[in-house]
Amino acid sequence: MRFNPKEVGDFVSQQYNGVYTGERNTHIAFPLGGIGAGMLCLEGTGALSHFAMHHRPNNLNEPMVFSALSVKTPSGDIVARVLEGQVPRRKIFGTKVKDYESGPGSGLYGKHFGLPRFAESSFEGRFPFGTVSLQDEKMPVDVSIQGWSPFIPLNANDSSLPAAGLEFTFENKTSESLELVYSFHAANFMSSWNTEGRRVLRAEGEANGFVLDQPALAGEPWKRGSFSAVTDDPRAEVDCAWFRGGWFDSVTMIWNKVTAGESCEHPPVTEGAPSPGASLYVPLELLPYERQTVRVMLSWYVPDSNLHAGIPVEVAEQEGASSSAGAGIDVVAGGCYKPWYAGRFSDITDVAGYWSQHYSRLRAESEAFTASFFGTSLPEELAEAAAANLSILKSPTVLRQTDGRFWAWEGSEDLQGSCHGTCTHVWNYAQALSHLFPELERTIRDTEFEEGQDAAGHQNFRVPLPIQPADHTFHAAADGQLGGIMKVYREWRISGDTAWLQEIWPKVKQSLHYCIVTWDPDKTGVLSEPHHNTYDIEFWGPDGMCSSIYLGALKAAARIAEACGDAADSDGYEEIYRRGRLYMEQELFNGEYFEQRIVWEGLHAPSPLATKDAWNVNYSAEARALLEEEGPKYQYGKGCLSDGVIGAWLAEMCGLGDILDQDKVRSHLLSVYNYNLKRDLTEHANPQRPGFALGAEGGLLLCTWPKGGKLSLPFVYSDEVWTGIEYQVASHLMALGSVQEGLDIVRTCRDRYDGRTRNPFNEYECGHWYARAMASYGLLQGWGGVRYDAAERKLHVSPRIAGDYSVFLCTAGGYGHAGMRDGAPFVDVKAGQITVDHMELM
Repeated sequence: MRFNPKEVGDFVSQQYNGVYTGERNTHIAFPLGGIGAGMLCLEGTGALSHFAMHHRPNNLNEPMVFSALSVKTPSGDIVARVLEGQVPRRKIFGTKVKDYESGPGSGLYGKHFGLPRFAESSFEGRFPFGTVSLQDEKMPVDVSIQGWSPFIPLNANDSSLPAAGLEFTFENKTSESLELVYSFHAANFMSSWNTEGRRVLRAEGEANGFVLDQPALAGEPWKRGSFSAVTDDPRAEVDCAWFRGGWFDSVTMIWNKVTAGESCEHPPVTEGAPSPGASLYVPLELLPYERQTVRVMLSWYVPDSNLHAGIPVEVAEQEGASSSAGAGIDVVAGGCYKPWYAGRFSDITDVAGYWSQHYSRLRAESEAFTASFFGTSLPEELAEAAAANLSILKSPTVLRQTDGRFWAWEGSEDLQGSCHGTCTHVWNYAQALSHLFPELERTIRDTEFEEGQDAAGHQNFRVPLPIQPADHTFHAAADGQLGGIMKVYREWRISGDTAWLQEIWPKVKQSLHYCIVTWDPDKTGVLSEPHHNTYDIEFWGPDGMCSSIYLGALKAAARIAEACGDAADSDGYEEIYRRGRLYMEQELFNGEYFEQRIVWEGLHAPSPLATKDAWNVNYSAEARALLEEEGPKYQYGKGCLSDGVIGAWLAEMCGLGDILDQDKVRSHLLSVYNYNLKRDLTEHANPQRPGFALGAEGGLLLCTWPKGGKLSLPFVYSDEVWTGIEYQVASHLMALGSVQEGLDIVRTCRDRYDGRTRNPFNEYECGHWYARAMASYGLLQGWGGVRYDAAERKLHVSPRIAGDYSVFLCTAGGYGHAGMRDGAPFVDVKAGQITVDHMELM
């Protein structure tokens, strides 16, 4: 069962990590913002959308915010354009909107889509930088727009700023001097059109600009917020007083100025109705073939919210009234979320001042990361997949409360988060945060084992927001709770902080004890009792997926116990591990891949029919009859499960080494590759959620039954395609030497996210910017075979390809390149420090 390169020849020629043009530039929305600080998106055409500053997703929010350019030609004519490419056809009628006034059925009222714009646009992403190029034969200048926001590994605070930069570069294509006026225009979107109290202010400080402000409203403190747009260009003029009127008056008067090549300056209005918005104008003179750049620095400040999750409404309302009023920044029981930056900055002036003062440094440090990340020999499709999904860390999927702790949804729906609580079994897959911002990842572990765990060791796989003790009225998630033990080991090896390990160890031991008593009371080394998992159901009987994670947790606990001086515990875990490994390799491996042995009778747990707390399993009369014939609903039995040896992958990612026979694991993964990877889903029947991959698209199915035995009702997502699992399998294949097979899966996945139908910077599952997709960061370790162990100060290098190569490596002390050079392992530090006492070539 080996890879056949002829089968994937069509995919090898596909361009990855390149420039998006034409039809491939119709769905791009590139997130800009800070970790847990809200965002806006730079679209591939140059448009700005997805404005989400109030601590919730707002994917439908595309307010009237745009830039324009007027050029006076040598002949005296003035050519004016919005600094965007043509409006994608999907927006003309298909765009969902919040209010009917701006909807397609009302002619897109309130949009600037009808203003002239550039004929052509293209986009190139080099995270965290996105660059739009604009061309128009009627325009004597070419334009590029670079949007970015700080992303500096190991500097979580600067990477969490509520800020974004836009840099507009204008190049004179002619041999004549040209007069230009650049302008930036923004309606006051911080307040809805009929809300009292909104205002436009002149920005304070050295920079020129304006502030769109919404003061606090009685009883609704979460509506308070400000948005700042400033430039450091001394030629700038600021209009804080748009023409006030009805209908389309304001925008009509703005466009009159643009087409006349005018700029203007007006102070904020002090009488009558507030200004509907504000503008920046920068007059320029371009010499022949000269280039000039105008920088616009955006920032926002929304210190309060009415957001809470996983807390009874009456508790949040009762206990959170004072904490959400804006008087303080402490997180209290109940209450509502307050962002990290509200504890760091006092107001919008404070944020904008820091952003302006440190802009050049933050840009240089972000550029250094980009140059290092993309400056290796990592294949383009892998670099594209890993970097594109770092956008998740800039999306509303993630939050960061005032004490600095990280909390997240699974993904983002259009107007709210999807599935709260930094869900343990979903975040099992995400590998980026632990390497790039290990201090934030460790706050997740602290939360899981403190607020998420009770005295018995039961973990709620969803922790409330604001972070506080969770309830324990539902099943623990076996894969999530056991994976957390493995990740404690990972965090230790990444940080080298043995004191932290010793402090958290009692809670880890307590958690593992609960897992053993609940799911493996006979200490067989596999999970036989019904165990909840990431498919939102319970598996009955031993299965390769969750039992492999159990083996990894036992191995990790044995090593942690040894490091903490608990030799007896270490030996006990090792003994259970050995039994479980033997069982999996002899009883669950069918010669090609690992299966599930469905067991639902003779267990410690009651019959499935007696279970009353499973919200998602309904045993109707028909289902009862099916139970008697096939067993419990939602199992996989003889199926080839893509997640079937995920515990071995997590062990690889965590530095635990092999926990199962490597040949059997490789056989399972190659079976997944051969049976589950479909390059055309036209004939595939998926009665579940088809939007992730369908029709002529390809994808890796979660499960297939090549040997027969598919149940009438297999687990509920079995026929779907999830990108996070695609990356899990791909990186694991590469880690075991099957590089081409892994590359093939990644190409098939990224071909769906090519800008024609889906946004390349938004891999979704149960919501946009879905956390599981950050399994893509594991591609670096899978392909490069490089891992740094801070506890031993050792660099491990296990080449997957012949010859010299390099891959990006980020440690808790610094980042750089590592790999093979002249037949020997090497590391080149680009930032910070990486202390290497030993290099081990494996």
